Amino acid sequence: MSRAILFDIDNTLLNTGGAGGSAMSGAFQELFGIEDGFGKVEFSGRTDLFIVSEGLRQHGIEGDVAQHLDEFVGRYYALLPAALEERDGSLMPGFPELLEALNGEAKLGLVTGNFRKSANLKLDHYGIARFFEGGGFGEVSVDRADVVKAAIENVADGRAPEDVFVIGDTPHDITAALANGVKAVGVATGNYASEQLKESGADMVFENFESWESAAASLLQ
Repeated sequence: MSRAILFDIDNTLLNTGGAGGSAMSGAFQELFGIEDGFGKVEFSGRTDLFIVSEGLRQHGIEGDVAQHLDEFVGRYYALLPAALEERDGSLMPGFPELLEALNGEAKLGLVTGNFRKSANLKLDHYGIARFFEGGGFGEVSVDRADVVKAAIENVADGRAPEDVFVIGDTPHDITAALANGVKAVGVATGNYASEQLKESGADMVFENFESWESAAASLLQ
């Protein structure tokens, strides 16, 4: 397994139908009495730590994020399983087949803005947690490049930068990968078109992974 391939979760591996955002907003409302507390916060490509920090800042809630984080995530994790059940989510095209094809040929990990526990809840719900050996998660930093760095340290096992691929659906995924000197792979299954991912500097871009056999061959060659 000469290559390490690190996957984003939301809109790359799966789409929860908005379950994550709904559960986060519910937790915020329970704690601070503010409905739709993240309504003006950009979610795509951002870390959960960034999202929570921005929600607090935008609503003028006193104290730094560390002061509120434990209580917030406790409510968020309590609400997320039911939200996943209620929403009409799904795996993205080509999954889990692409993961099956890559499994054993490359070391698979995660590089996600999700907090570790919410990442695991989502992956468990959609039946694909077994494919991944750790990664970088959203509690690491407000900066996604730091999450990529953590994922490389946890999963890449000293592999050369050209043998570490980061796959995501946003320009933030691409620029964070490039900031760490590894290969950036875009997939246009989220809110950004292929051209936008290419303009962000992606080394490789897929419309989706529906043609999972050819995608696997490209990622492993």
